[in-house]
Formats: sequence, structure tokens, C-alpha cells
Amino acid sequence: MAISSTVWLWFTVGALGFFHGVNPAMGWLFAVALGLNRRSERVVWLSLAPIVLGHALAVALALLAALAVGLIVDPGPLQRIAGLILLAWAAWHAVYGRRHKVRIGMQTGYVGLGGWSFLMANAHGAGLMLIPAVIPLCIAAAPAHQLTARGSASIALAALGLHTAAMLAAIAIISIAVYKWVGLAFLRRGWINLDWLWTGALIACGIILLAL
Repeated sequence: MAISSTVWLWFTVGALGFFHGVNPAMGWLFAVALGLNRRSERVVWLSLAPIVLGHALAVALALLAALAVGLIVDPGPLQRIAGLILLAWAAWHAVYGRRHKVRIGMQTGYVGLGGWSFLMANAHGAGLMLIPAVIPLCIAAAPAHQLTARGSASIALAALGLHTAAMLAAIAIISIAVYKWVGLAFLRRGWINLDWLWTGALIACGIILLAL
């Protein structure tokens, strides 16, 4: 039996959450560093809450803005505009994204972690990446296949929950594994260039929106 497009869209929402959690810039690196500095696994676990909350807030604001515009503008043009924004964001990230200066130390507190997570999610366009999946889900769930305030809000909230849960799972697994067994030394020996991978994901999401 073929898997419906709706299932694939929900899978994409969750997969993006896991992908965002793997990126060390999204917070797990700071959680591990804070735990190592204070010599406490409990600190690592406690650090996950502000990281995930900051990310979820950034994603929620991006989805809210997109859906609010979608209630006024036809979804077709909205998707193309969002696609162009994603491609422009990918170009900016490829040229300037790696040049931003870290303004929060590796020994920051929980509030700093939440702020860093929020800023990094916005800087990386994490919320924008969900638009290619969330808008079609909202349209498919509506009786007239149009965006509605109530229907879109419930779908967006469910998507945010799934995305956040997947991200939390990824960050928890990586943080504890690095803290207890791997250690941070492996980052000096070699690590996947997630900057280019992230840029590629932004480009793919933009192309998908333009092709819909």
C-alpha cells in the first residue's frame, strides 16, 4: 500500500526536528559543555528544557507569521514567496552564516541557553523550513482546501509538537552520549559540515515550495 502524501508531510516535520537537534549550533554542544563544567549529568538534562523552548518559540513565531499572511494572501503566492525567502536565506547563510560571532559563552546559564537557542533557530531559518510541510497539511485538513484560522492553528500546533519532540529526542540522545561516553574531543578530529548540509536543506525546501 502506498503511503499517502499527508503521512510523508508529517514524517518530514518530525525528520526536520531530528535534523535540527543534531546540529550542535542548536544547543546540545552548550548543554554538554555546561554539564562538563559543573560536572553534573543532571545539568545536561536540565539544559534541554531552555534549549527546546527557545527553539520551539522561534519556530512557532515563524509558522504564526506564515499562516497569518496565508489567511490574507492566496496560499499559492504565499508558497512561492516563502520559497524565494528560503532561497535568499540559504544564499545569506552560505556567504555570511558562518561569520556570526558567538555572544554567549559555553558556560552560560539556563536563560542564556534559551536565548541562544531562540536566536540560532531564527538565524538558521528553522521555522521557515517547516513551511513546505505545514502549509500543505493545513490546506489538506480544511474542508474547502483553504487556510482557516481554527483549522490551521490546530494543525500548526500539532506540527510544532511533533517537531519539538523529535528535536528533544535528538538533543537528549546526543548530549548524554557525548557527555558520558564520547566526549567533546571528537569535534576536533572531524565532524560533518552541517553548515553546508543546512544550506542544502534550505535550498531544497525553497525549491519544493516553488514547485508546488
